Amino acid sequence: MKEITRLLFHMQHCRGLGIKGTKRLLSQISDPLMIYSLSSSTIKRLSGSTAPNTELFHSDFHNFQIDHYEEYYQNNDIHWLSIYDEDYPELLKNVYDPPFVLFIKGRRELLKFPNKLAVVGSRQATSYTEDNLRTMMPGLARKNIVIVSGLARGADTIAHKTAIRAGAHTIGVIAGGFHHIYPSENNKLAEYMMKQQLLISEYPPETKPQKWHFPFRNRIISGLSRAILVTEAQKKSGTFITADYALNEGREILCIPGSVNQKLSEGTNALIKEGAKMVLSIEDIFFEFDV
Repeated sequence: MKEITRLLFHMQHCRGLGIKGTKRLLSQISDPLMIYSLSSSTIKRLSGSTAPNTELFHSDFHNFQIDHYEEYYQNNDIHWLSIYDEDYPELLKNVYDPPFVLFIKGRRELLKFPNKLAVVGSRQATSYTEDNLRTMMPGLARKNIVIVSGLARGADTIAHKTAIRAGAHTIGVIAGGFHHIYPSENNKLAEYMMKQQLLISEYPPETKPQKWHFPFRNRIISGLSRAILVTEAQKKSGTFITADYALNEGREILCIPGSVNQKLSEGTNALIKEGAKMVLSIEDIFFEFDV
């Protein structure tokens, strides 16, 4: 498996195929290590990619200095897991389009904690989100429930910070690489989490986050977690993307209800109306986790 992990690490640094092309390519060959000897035309046929993208991948693949990158990452405490590794999170492995490689910085053992709660909500989250999370977080910490969020502005930032202050564990799933934290105002929080908590990404450290990375990474946030807690959200907001992933992955959606007069409660109240579980106290979360 170490050879396959090394291969996927290698491929993750190559442009052209993307996760879908890589998935198609791997599904067409009996041994992933065959990729080292495939011609560009064969990769094009098996992956279904365009000729320019295949040529780009083939060029990157055969010019990538893997030893240099492995040494650099190890010297900077950046680790990685492939989907073939035993300690790759089992829940995440079973989502649609799971990441082939996870880059990890921080306390790797947090991935093994069985009870993870994703906390998502509006980037314009108000004190209502902060008050509720601050009240709940000490209890979640006592039950060793790990808080998973996306290090974005608003609800994500509040979730990570209140977890840390309460002594809870927290995992941040970022949309780019470790060297390009977004938003930049969270650089210090990210640096702290890379030492004392855990940050993960499916992209190499030098990858700059693209607009499409943000909704796509939500499948990892929900995929790692047993349930998703929505604090505040407008209708048709990005939070609903995570909720959709969660539903598709068989995760429970928990919502904090809000005033019918508040726009940031429209989304959570709508989700409750559609069947999400209402959270009126921390006991509702404990019941979901059976703790």
